[in-house]
Amino acid sequence: MTRTTRLHTIKLAAALLCALTAGQVLAQAAAPAAAPAAAAKPGSGFLPPASSSAKVIDSIHVVVNDEVITKNEVRNRVAQTAQNLRARNMQLPDQSALERQVVEAMIVERAQIQLAKEMGVRVDDRRLDATIARIAENQKMSVQEMRNQMEKEGLPFGQFREDIRNEIMMQQLREHEVDSKIQVSEAEIDTYLAASKAAAAERVEMNLAQILVAVPENASPEQIAARRARAEEVARQLRTGADFSKMAATYSDAPDALKGGEIGWRDPDRLPEVFATQLRKLNAGQVTPIIKTNVGFHILKMADKRNLADAAPAEEAVVQQTRVSHILMKPTPTMNAAEVRKKLLELKEKIVNKTATFEDLARQNSQEPASAAKGGDLGWLEPGDAGPEFDQALTSLKPGEISDVIESPFGFHILRVTERKSEDQSKQRERNNARQVLRERKMQEAMEDWMRQVRDRAYVEFREEQ
Repeated sequence: MTRTTRLHTIKLAAALLCALTAGQVLAQAAAPAAAPAAAAKPGSGFLPPASSSAKVIDSIHVVVNDEVITKNEVRNRVAQTAQNLRARNMQLPDQSALERQVVEAMIVERAQIQLAKEMGVRVDDRRLDATIARIAENQKMSVQEMRNQMEKEGLPFGQFREDIRNEIMMQQLREHEVDSKIQVSEAEIDTYLAASKAAAAERVEMNLAQILVAVPENASPEQIAARRARAEEVARQLRTGADFSKMAATYSDAPDALKGGEIGWRDPDRLPEVFATQLRKLNAGQVTPIIKTNVGFHILKMADKRNLADAAPAEEAVVQQTRVSHILMKPTPTMNAAEVRKKLLELKEKIVNKTATFEDLARQNSQEPASAAKGGDLGWLEPGDAGPEFDQALTSLKPGEISDVIESPFGFHILRVTERKSEDQSKQRERNNARQVLRERKMQEAMEDWMRQVRDRAYVEFREEQ
């Protein structure tokens, strides 16, 4: 494996982990590629050493609100992006187009990070370390081995840490600003399930790429006409044989532009209906006509498709559910982790000795307000709902028993199992899957619209060449 390909693989794994760590199922219907997508924006990740550029006197390239992006930052990011494109065997746009796309990606990234900080989004070192450990594990390395490899290649590990911290912050921000606001009604689920059962024999997946010519928020008729003309010129060049990935890297305003517009394999049911309708008409290798949405003008390419009609039917899903209560405490400047553990063990002893009830102690001590108000009750949990730390502890407990102190990303807990039951969740899972599909349909346009708003509302000043 070449140096560039190896580092690109680690970067992609890192971006994926950030999306998972933020707890977001970023359904990228036809927008930034899957979870790497939103998380793996072009240009994020490793920055190559300045090497010969180290002797260049740095200066301001662009101001984003109250921060600056320097010329050396841009130069380094352009070099890394060009390496990534070559590693994917994609044609590079000309240097000026590549720099323009990289700068725009950096502006959007910087504006999102600033907004996240303004909203109080923080990623502490413990969470960051846990994420980096998972990235290394996915690459079948220790953290030290991964660090050694980066340093051997001249890539600063400290910068990598901050890039991962920023990725997690941006994912949390998007989750709060976009994902949490998308609603799917029970009637929509009913309609979807009826339609999907009728079309089950025609199920396919499509390998997609996109070019987006975005329209600014509150655009004038003249601006819309200019953007349409740009999209039409892109479409004309594609019809005359232009390479799609190069055109995406040159002209697309989507976050996946500098990956050649690649989205990856998608179930058309998870795409906005306006996209799915056009894509179902295509054969592999063909592109759609221009598709207008409130975000802008899209051109999609179906690189390939595969039939899913022979997929195995869903099996009956009998799931064990556990009713759980907990008391959560977190270390503070006045109470360290060891003292928190000791306090929770004292609470457990009171419950076991029946000098106090679990419910009363949860109300008085738990630092998770929603469950504390209910005497610590978390409701019914299934395996995986609350993370591996909970699963491991709950497996060993019988109803009525209380756990030892366990640590999770949220703090320290003692748990009590109230009762257990097993239920066939097949129908509920079917509805949950349908809900997720419908959320993903709505997600793409909502995400692109939100990112456009963040960019449009930022103060951006380009400095003249010095």
